[in-house]
Amino acid sequence: MLKRFEPWFWVLAAILLSRFIGMTLFPFVDTTEPRYAEIARLMAETGDWITPWFEPGVPFWGKPPLSFWAQAASLKLFGLSEFSLRLPAWFATIGIIWLTWCLAKHARSAVVARWSTLVLSTMALTYISAGAVMTDTFLVFGTTLSLVSVWFVLSGRSDYWRWWFFVGLAVGLLSKGPLAVVLTVTPLVLWAAIFRQRLQPLKKLPWLLGSLLTLLIALPWYVLAELKTPGFLDYFIIGEHFSRFLDPGWAGDLYGSAHNRPKGMIWIFWLWASFPWGIIGLVGFGFAAARGTTKGIFTDAVQDASTLYLVFCAITPMLFFTLAGNTLWTYVLPSLPFSAILIARWVSQLDLRPWSRIRSGAVWLTPVLITLFVFIGVSGVKPLKTEKQLISRYESIQRQGDSPIFYIGEMPFSARFYSLGDAVEVTSTEFDSLLETDGYDRVFAAIPNDAVEEVLGLQSADAEKLGENKRYQLFSIDLQPTKSQNGVVSPELNSKSG
Repeated sequence: MLKRFEPWFWVLAAILLSRFIGMTLFPFVDTTEPRYAEIARLMAETGDWITPWFEPGVPFWGKPPLSFWAQAASLKLFGLSEFSLRLPAWFATIGIIWLTWCLAKHARSAVVARWSTLVLSTMALTYISAGAVMTDTFLVFGTTLSLVSVWFVLSGRSDYWRWWFFVGLAVGLLSKGPLAVVLTVTPLVLWAAIFRQRLQPLKKLPWLLGSLLTLLIALPWYVLAELKTPGFLDYFIIGEHFSRFLDPGWAGDLYGSAHNRPKGMIWIFWLWASFPWGIIGLVGFGFAAARGTTKGIFTDAVQDASTLYLVFCAITPMLFFTLAGNTLWTYVLPSLPFSAILIARWVSQLDLRPWSRIRSGAVWLTPVLITLFVFIGVSGVKPLKTEKQLISRYESIQRQGDSPIFYIGEMPFSARFYSLGDAVEVTSTEFDSLLETDGYDRVFAAIPNDAVEEVLGLQSADAEKLGENKRYQLFSIDLQPTKSQNGVVSPELNSKSG
């Protein structure tokens, strides 16, 4: 039996390996990855494992620290690189895939379990998040761990799984906060409302000791964070969990701008995140409707406890965010493990015998195609929003007496990360004053493409263009002795560059 399905295992391994390779090739692209990467870098650099810092002197209250802990620890072990910061998400994804396999095998069959891993690993958002610096992957590991554990308990098991339920809650609380509890409890409540007679096994859960275990793991950080930076709990609990979702365009966001989306957009995000399998599943459902067999599907869903459990787990994130105007497509990630099992059950029932002859070829073709896609992206077919190249160009020619690289206007997060915090954000007026001071031999400026002439002005003749990307052009300006005797760099600009 193992030999029969061995090719599918190698396809899964190849998919994960291609993402592993991709982690080393792609630079950080604004805005999410370099923002969180810089927070993790500062954590490793300062040794402050309690407060994540948005930038020196500015605490980051938007997310709990579990992902930053993992990324900073990886950075300590493997050095500063895109790979080391992305590696924890890759391992977390493997954990999610394994949990999906466990649940699918128990609630369905070994065949469905194998298909579930392939479906999940090739969904667009799963593949992307598996090698990305983000918090959502850790949240999903926690919620999936809790929901899988509960199902095993409901099915009569009373072993270690009943403790993993509470560990999963703690992981979720330290990844994204109380949202983890909502995403875990909601499907259980919905399922229990229908299958009340099957709730007896829940008494096997160590509710008291388990809850204490959750609090013991998660609560200390929340207390320490509030004591160290008062105001954290108010912003995180009220702002991030209520205002963000109830107030489209929320003005209280300290770290960016809220995303004003149409209500219900989260369901469209599910189609994007689950691509191509979500669309394939809907097409399959359409064919079933055309044949008049959908009644059997709904009857099975209502009558079969495991099917309805999977359905509730899959739709809960979308139900919760349906009325929210401030949403991102990553919010549907907790749905994907359970969506994958539901889709895999249908896929496993298809007659795939005509394809059996090319199965071996598919084992090799899949990773080749995915890896080719990765290389195409890296080769610059479409320019990426990253400052890695400009920062590298600056560092390759920098010498004593040179200025840091000044970004005119709002500085991208990738510039902050790749410069190790040395790049400086200035206004065009501040930049003009720099050219009249006695602080530097050469001034380097990254100027938005549409503002080059306006910013350089009379200095355009003295400016040397060193490189450009999708958003900025990098210039160096030699300060002549006659221009460098008018003063010194202002304390305000010194503080910015320091």
